[in-house]
Amino acid sequence: MSVREIHAEELKSRLDRGDNLFLLDVRDEYEYEISNIGGYLIPLPELAKRLHELDTHQEIVALCKMGPRSVKAVELLQKQGFNNVSTLHGGIYAWSDHVDRSVRKY
Repeated sequence: MSVREIHAEELKSRLDRGDNLFLLDVRDEYEYEISNIGGYLIPLPELAKRLHELDTHQEIVALCKMGPRSVKAVELLQKQGFNNVSTLHGGIYAWSDHVDRSVRKY
């Protein structure tokens, strides 16, 4: 199964347009407190136990610091029957670089 990616600029455009996207932040809580873009926080180690909090019919964009954890999250979600999921290419760092420099890197 391949993992779809969305780039920061496209995500920003789709959010601005009002597309119904669910941002799933799979970083740890302390990272989320340092900087976030308003995603719903479920740290990757907890994701398998908290799938009931997600809607299988909604488009989900997973994000982390730089990408690897959100790819793992997308793979897990796909195995559990989530079909409309993608990862934010480059994570919150890419968002900071290409969309909003006020989002802190750490």
